[in-house]
Amino acid sequence: MKRKFPWLRSLIVLGCFGLVISFIIPLLDRMIQLYQLAGNPVLGGSIVLLVMGLLAGLFFVTWRYINLFQAKPTPPRPIPDAPTDKIEAAQDSLEALERQVEQIQDEVMRRSLAEQTEQLKQNFIRQELRVVVFGVGSAGKTSLVNGLLDLSLQDITERGEVGATMGTTQLGKVYKPMRFEHLDVPIQFTDCPGILEASALGSDREQEARKIATEADLIVFVVDDDLRRSEYEVLKALTEIGKRTILAFNKIDRLTKSDREIIQTSLRSRVLSFIAPEDVVAIAASPMKITLDNGEVVTPKPKIQPLLARILDILSYEGDELVADNVLLRSQRLTDETREVLSQQQQAEAEKVVEKFQWLVVGVVFATPLPVVDLLATAAINAQMVVEIGRVYGCEINIDRGKELANSLTRTLVSLGIVKGVVQIVTTLISVTVVGLVLKATIQSVTAAYLTRIAGKSFIEYFSRDRDWGDGGIAEVVQRQFQLNRRDEFLKAFVQDAVNRVMVLVKQQI
Repeated sequence: MKRKFPWLRSLIVLGCFGLVISFIIPLLDRMIQLYQLAGNPVLGGSIVLLVMGLLAGLFFVTWRYINLFQAKPTPPRPIPDAPTDKIEAAQDSLEALERQVEQIQDEVMRRSLAEQTEQLKQNFIRQELRVVVFGVGSAGKTSLVNGLLDLSLQDITERGEVGATMGTTQLGKVYKPMRFEHLDVPIQFTDCPGILEASALGSDREQEARKIATEADLIVFVVDDDLRRSEYEVLKALTEIGKRTILAFNKIDRLTKSDREIIQTSLRSRVLSFIAPEDVVAIAASPMKITLDNGEVVTPKPKIQPLLARILDILSYEGDELVADNVLLRSQRLTDETREVLSQQQQAEAEKVVEKFQWLVVGVVFATPLPVVDLLATAAINAQMVVEIGRVYGCEINIDRGKELANSLTRTLVSLGIVKGVVQIVTTLISVTVVGLVLKATIQSVTAAYLTRIAGKSFIEYFSRDRDWGDGGIAEVVQRQFQLNRRDEFLKAFVQDAVNRVMVLVKQQI
C-alpha cells in the first residue's frame, strides 16, 4: 500500500529548488564575468563543475524525497508459526508440562505428576498401537476382539469370554500385542466394559470404559442396531476430544438385506459430521448357527475382514499421528491438573502474604493512629504487599507501580462506602469494655487489618487473572471480596483475633 503523497511539502521543496536556482544563475553569470576578466581556463572549468555538482545534488535530494512516499512500506517481521506437526506439538506440550511440574512444592503431588508425565513420554517410544473396542453391553465386543485376534499372524495366548448377558466383560481386558500383515508394529486390543448399563455397578464400568477409551490410539465403537440417543452422545463426545473412531455395525447376519442397508445408511447419515462414511463398517463378529437342508448345523465364519482392513489402513497411514494425538490429549489434561495444583499453591502463598500484612498493620496503626482514609493510603493497602503478591504470581512490578495499584484500590474502597461500613461493623463487634483512647486505637487497628485483607484478596484475584480486573472492573472485585469476607462467623473470629493482638500490644506498653 502506497503512502499518501505530501503535496504541501512537495510544493515547498519545489519552491526552495527554484529559489536555489535563482541564486545559482546570477552566481554563474558573475563567475563567467570573473572568468572573462581573469582569462584562466582552470578557473572556468572549476565553475562549470561546481554548478553541475550543485544541480546534481538538488536533483538527487528531490528524487529521494518523492521516491520515499512512493515506496512500499517495509513488511513486518514474520511471527513464528506454532508447531503444525502433531508429534512436535506433543513434544512441546510435554516439555512445558515438565517445567510446570517442577514448580510444584508439594513433594507427593510433584512426584505423582512427574510419574504420569514420564509415562506419557514413554508413549513416543512404545512398540505397539492401541485399539480399544468400545460400546454398549452385549453388542458383540468380545466376540469381535476374538475374531480379530484369530486373524493375527501369531497364536492367541489369551482370550476373553463370550456371553449374551449385559456386563459380560467385568473390567477392561487388555490382550497381548498381535502382529498383522502390512503393519510394521503390533496392535494391542482392549475389550472395554459395556457402557449405558443399569445399576451402580454398570455406572462404575462406564467410567472405567471412558477412561480406557481416552487412552486409545484408535476406537472401534460397536453397535448392533441404529444408534440410540445415549450411544450417539457418547460416540460424539469421544470424537470431539480428538479420538479417531470407526463405527462397527455388528450382527448384520440377523437382519434382512434391506433392513441392513436401511440401518447402515441411517448410521452413516447420523454420524456424517464427525465420522467419514468409509469408517462405518458392517460386520458379523459371531454369526448365528445355520441349519442346512440335510439337517446339519454349521457356524458361518465371522465377517470382520472389512473392519480389519480399515483398521490396518488407518494405522498404516496415520499411526504416528494417532500416537501423537493420544499423547497431546493426555498431556493437555495433565497440564490442566498441574495448573490447578499450581493455582492452589499460589493462592496459599498469596494468602500468607495478605495475612502477614493484615497483622503487621495492627501494630503499626495502634502505635501511630491515623484518620481512616490516610490509614488506607499508608498502611492498609500497602504497596509492598501488592509487590509481594505480584511476585507470587510471577509478575515482577516495582514499588511505584505497587503504589499506583494501591491508591486505585483505596479510591474504590472509599467510593463504594466500604471504609465507612467496615468502621461501623468493627465498632459494633468490639467489646464495650475497651474504652477511652484504647477503644479508638483498637477500632482503627482492627479496621485497618480488615481493609488490608479485602485489598489483599482483591489483588490476589487481579494477579491470578493475569493482571485483569475482569468485565466488572476493580469495583466488582472489591465488592465481591467484601461480601465474601463479611460472613458473621468469620468476621467475629477475625475481629476477636485482631483485638487479642491489640491487647498484647497494650500489655507490652504497660
